[in-house]
Parts: sequence; structure tokens; C-alpha cells
Amino acid sequence: MKKTINLLKQNSELTIIEDELDIYLEIPHLAYAEVKKKDGGKALLFTNVIDKKNGKKFDENVLMNVFGSYKRCELLFGRTIESVAEEITKLLHMKPPAGFFDKLSMASELFALKNIFPKRLKGRGACQQVKYLEDKVDLYKLPVLTTWEQDGGPFITMGQVYTQSLDGEMVNLGMYRLQVYDKNHLGMHWQIHKDSSHFFDQYQKANKKMPVSIAIGGNPLYTWCATAPLPYGVNELLMYGLITKTPAELVKSLTTPLYIPKDVDYVIEGWVDVNELKIEGPFGDHTGYYTLEEAYPVMEVSAITMKKRRTYLATVVGKPPLEDKYMGWATGKIFFPLLKTTVPDLLDYHMPENAGFHNLILAKMQPLYKGHAKQFMHAFWGAGQMSFVKHAIFVDEKAPKLENYEVFATYVLDRFTPKSMFITEGILDALDHSSPETLVGGKLGIDATAANVVEAPELLGDAQLLERVQSLIPDVVDLHQFMRRTNNPITVIAVEKNKSAQEYFEALLPLSLHLRIVVFVDNAKNDVRNSYMTIWRVTNNMDAQRDIFVAGLMVGVDGTNKTKIDGFTRRWPDDVDCTASVVDSLKERKIWNLDDAIYKKYQL
Repeated sequence: MKKTINLLKQNSELTIIEDELDIYLEIPHLAYAEVKKKDGGKALLFTNVIDKKNGKKFDENVLMNVFGSYKRCELLFGRTIESVAEEITKLLHMKPPAGFFDKLSMASELFALKNIFPKRLKGRGACQQVKYLEDKVDLYKLPVLTTWEQDGGPFITMGQVYTQSLDGEMVNLGMYRLQVYDKNHLGMHWQIHKDSSHFFDQYQKANKKMPVSIAIGGNPLYTWCATAPLPYGVNELLMYGLITKTPAELVKSLTTPLYIPKDVDYVIEGWVDVNELKIEGPFGDHTGYYTLEEAYPVMEVSAITMKKRRTYLATVVGKPPLEDKYMGWATGKIFFPLLKTTVPDLLDYHMPENAGFHNLILAKMQPLYKGHAKQFMHAFWGAGQMSFVKHAIFVDEKAPKLENYEVFATYVLDRFTPKSMFITEGILDALDHSSPETLVGGKLGIDATAANVVEAPELLGDAQLLERVQSLIPDVVDLHQFMRRTNNPITVIAVEKNKSAQEYFEALLPLSLHLRIVVFVDNAKNDVRNSYMTIWRVTNNMDAQRDIFVAGLMVGVDGTNKTKIDGFTRRWPDDVDCTASVVDSLKERKIWNLDDAIYKKYQL
């Protein structure tokens, strides 16, 4: 990490915090606040790290928010993100050479590709300078953070999890939540759809323990590679070679057959007993909600190795925006060419960070025939990690830039009708909490590729509309109308919920001349005038099959928390919120410097 820290310093992208700070809540809260600042704030290096509960001071520093800006992403990649995407496009469209000079050119390009393959070295790496084996193993030697008050314990947030198939032919690098249970056991939060989980199934059928090696730190690109959505069986470290033009140099773990980069800061090795599951969680997650307790495999740690001079790399999850906003931006740009192989007429796509990425995708396409957008929806919902997307909006090639949200929304709303919606069912991310059952739920596609003629409503002011709405629904506390100049204004209504949202929607039908799209949210913890966080709330909370209602030109959307009133039988998770006493303490010590307006905007 030393090279990375120097690179960040040289480019004025690093803030060094020398105050004594606790791994329990304090350090994560500061990183969480930093990424909310303009342009993602700075990377943070904490140099005085303690575990107050156990009276321990750590030798190493903690580095956070390293990917947390567009500038830092490109610094860490060592090149523009677009150049990586262009290179992948070129490889995908490589044609047989037509003549001698074409052959020379192709030979040069193919020769350069030899550097993308990871290289296995003999001997030991810098990551194995310090060794703890057998009874010397102690995970509490690492400054593993506890991020949120309701978390089930400390967990490793930026672990590079290296696994291999039962026959050793395939290897995988992924990133999963890793709960520290005690000094030598880790929870392995690999969800059912993930490659490591597929490998686990192989070992389980053979009734054999599964080797795992977890690396932390080193070149940050290793960590980004762990998040890369490559096809099953493809080694993610190939991306490291492609980006840097140098192969990842690997050394063998001490107690498992797995190879890890020689220059990472820590390696945690161990074996997963396929017959043992343990309750993992709850943990605040990147959805902005806590994921609830669930049984997952357990790794018994057999060795911990590390550099003599090391830095612990971590991130923080919770409500958007987060560091994953920028990591996701890079991923989206780089893997766009691969997605186009599935849907060739795709022109662009974007996943807004305030919808938690998988909860909403905006896509621009070249529609060639009737129903083409619906065909795209099926393709998206069947393509790798895109299959987890809950809501998708498709526009034609004449639409404005997808990142220009207000202009884009105007374009969509001026051509939207209830017939533009396509509702179906499919698989969901294991973190989704809104569907009636886990892993499967409703999906919404909106076809805005056609310019439908839409009649605008007769607008009323907010105050006048609120008065009339409250006469029909006494539970309504407040409302606000967005996009009033479009043919489909969006009215967000806050309620003290005593009935189902569908009943509220039906009660509003006498006002159909004045309403088009109506979104219901709970009054508690929501600001009807805060569009950014309303999108976060609603895309998290809705299941399209259950929570969309249509009457004529009116569409209702239920973005409230679900209860028995809605026939919802699962536990509903809490929001991820900062601990007020921790924030107050940091303020008193002059360490917390987040503007109160930003704190309120992002509902920290």
C-alpha cells in the first residue's frame, strides 16, 4: 500500500488523521461522512488506531475511501477508464488479418496479451514476512472495523477471497462480507448466486473441506478485480494484467493450495467445513439497510501472514453515496463492451448510485421493431449480474444523456403511459428485503422508446392538493409534486400508515384529474422534498408485482415499509443510521467536519 499512499499524497488526494480513533464505530463514521462530501472527499489514512474496548493500540495504519472519487479511480488504474473499455472492445472485435502488416500488428497485440495472465512464483512473498500459525493465529491482531451499532460484530469489508473448484481447474477472486466470530473463525457471506458458493457446493457434495485464502491490501486493483463481473470460471486477476500490462505475481499460501499476490498486506488462510453453518449478521449493508441474521459457512483460520510494514485497507457501507459509486462507475464503463455482446443494439447504460445499483438501471438502445425494448428487458434479466436488476427504464437513441437526471426524467415522463410498464418476476439479490420471499420477486421494465401522446393533468399547488388529499385520506401528513412541467408529474405522499397503500391509492381516484404518478412513503424518516433519498427508499422498498397499482392514467407506487397490513410476513430490517453519541463525540474533538446540510440531505 506504500506506493498507493505516496501516489495519493502526490496528487493531494489523501488526508492523514493522527487523532486517536477507535475501530468500533469512530473510524467508519468518519469515512462514511467523508465520501458524502463534494467529489467524494479525500482518501483517509488513520495513523493512531486503537481498540478501546480491549485496550489495544495497533501498529498499522488504516486506509479508507481509496476509490472514493473519479479522479482517484483513474489514478489507481494508471490510465483512463475509457481506454480500458476501448481495449476490451478491440479484443472482442479482433478479425483475422488480411495482409502481412495486419499480421504483424495482430502478432504484436497478441504478444502483449501474454502479460495479462497471472504468474506463479517460487518461494515466498512480502505478504509472508510475518507468520502466525496454529495456536498463534489471532484475528484480533488486525484492526477489523465494526461499522454500525447493530452489526453482529467486526467484519472485513475489502477482503480479496481466493477460492478454487474441487478439481483445482478453476479459480475465483471475489469480495464477500467476512464476520470475525473469534480469534480463528470467519463467517463467509458468499451468497447463493456467487461463484465461491458454486465451488462450495462441489466440496459439499464430495464432503471435503474447502480451502480459502483471503488477502487484504496490496495494489488496490486487486480489490477492484474482486468485484469484476466476469463470467463463471474466468480468473478475475486477468483484469489486473489487462489494465496494468504486467502479470499479477502470485505466491503459494502456507497452509492452503491457493495462490495470492505476493505484495498484499495481509493473508488469512483457512478451511471451510462444508457441514458447519453459523448465524452471520446482522450487518448494515450497501443497500442502506441492515441485512438480517442468516446461516452461512464458517472458515477455520489456519494461518495469518502479513508484511512487516503494512496498511489495513477498508471501506464503509450504508446509505448512498458510497465508495462503491465510483468503483461501480469504473465497472460499468469497462464491462459495457461485454454486455453489448448479449444486446448488440445497446447504446449506453447507467446505474444510479442512489438506487443501490441493482435496484435501477437506465438504458439507451436502438429500437428496431415493435417489442424490441421488452426483448432487451428479458436479455438484461438473463445476463449475469444484470439478472439482479429490479427496475429498468429503456429509452431510444434520441434520449438525452442518462446521467443528466432531470432532463432524462422529463424525456421519459412526457411519453410514459401505464401501458409502458412491463411487470414480471425473476431472481433478486440475496440482500433484497422487499419481496414476499427471499431471492425471487417482482421486476419492473418501462419502455420509453416510443413517443406516446399523453394528456397532462390539471395541476394544483402543493398546499391545495394536500388539503384535498387529506380530506380523502386523514393519514396523509405531507406531499410534494416533482416534475410538474411534464405530462406525468410525480406526487410523493407521506403517510402515517394504518392501511395498505393500495387502499390509499383507491381513495385518491376522485382526484384523478390532478394526479398521474403517486408514490407513497412513510412519514417517519422520509422527506418528501428530497428526491435523491426518496429514490433510494422507494427502489429498495418496492416489489413491482405487489406495489404498483393502475387506474386509468394514474399509477400508484408503494414505497412504504411493509408490515402485516400488507400481508408481509418476513422481518423488515432497520435503516443504517449513524450513532448520534459517536458523531457528537467526534464533533467535540474537532474531528467531524461534515456540513449539517449534507448530513441532513443524505439522512445519515
